[in-house]
Amino acid sequence: MVEKIIIIGSGPAAWTAAIYAARANLKPLVFAGRPKQTPSTVLPGGQLMLTTEIENFPGFPERITGPQLMARMEQQAVRFGARIQTDNGQNPDVSNPDDGHSYSYHDVTKVDLSARPFKVWGEDATMIETHSLIVATGATANWLGLPNEQRLARSGGGVSACAVCDGALPVFRNKELAVVGGGDSAVEEATYLTKFASKVFMIHRRDQLRASKIMQKRVFDNPKIEVLWNKIPVDVLGDKLITGVRLKDTKTGEVSDLPVGGLFVAIGHTPATAFLEGQLELDQKGYVKLKDAYRTTTSVDGVFAAGDVVDSVYRQAITAAGMGCKAAIDAERWLAEQGIE
Repeated sequence: MVEKIIIIGSGPAAWTAAIYAARANLKPLVFAGRPKQTPSTVLPGGQLMLTTEIENFPGFPERITGPQLMARMEQQAVRFGARIQTDNGQNPDVSNPDDGHSYSYHDVTKVDLSARPFKVWGEDATMIETHSLIVATGATANWLGLPNEQRLARSGGGVSACAVCDGALPVFRNKELAVVGGGDSAVEEATYLTKFASKVFMIHRRDQLRASKIMQKRVFDNPKIEVLWNKIPVDVLGDKLITGVRLKDTKTGEVSDLPVGGLFVAIGHTPATAFLEGQLELDQKGYVKLKDAYRTTTSVDGVFAAGDVVDSVYRQAITAAGMGCKAAIDAERWLAEQGIE
């Protein structure tokens, strides 16, 4: 049997696409992925699984955790008929979204988009054919790989990869914070944090920033930002909460401790597109390239993409969810044009 639609991913874009596709009676099959530890930790649910408190997603005035939000989206998709590919068949018990559940979901190892129906291979070598495909695999933040980094990021201990997502939280307000990086993204993070922090340190391994000149001017003109040149973090200090960052001078080798109440890692993101193996057109950074800025159509007719796998600018849960909605509607209309109801 050929599926009408397969959705690859399990973040806001994927689950929103699944909700809309299921409500359109397309009976979507979702490959949610399996948790894995890599240089950039990959979790089903995406980057929000590392966010302990979300205050800017509409509809939750009392805030909600990232894992809770993803579990509720998943539960909503399943309620309307979305199916999830797992070790034990399809559709695990997602009845209690607040508690989460153990993931036994499948990754997609490769796809063949050269002809329709498209072919999708799961990690157990099972091949499934589908008339349409939505790629919503997201992008993972590049981490430093320090001993305490991931532990404090997962526990809400003051390490983050998104200032816009987390910078306004009470745990960071009126404290001295640090941003690692020297590109435009790092400058944006540091500048944003000055709205809430008492001071922001930019930690950069070189003696000049990589950011554009206009972005550099924002740093040098802001009295709340201090750049620490020729420094690299070698450890994150603290038990339950971060207390500082241990730095090493790249020229002298001298080690010093910088007391801070928060660390924001801004050294880029890596889109999860390796499994595509040239099947879709990507941009120079590896993000899926869309044919139309207002649609979710890709270089292959019948394949759509949404969320952080195409968005290197905003990278917010709400923008990803909006794109997931668009992808499902685009796919539904395309299937109707093909006479597939």
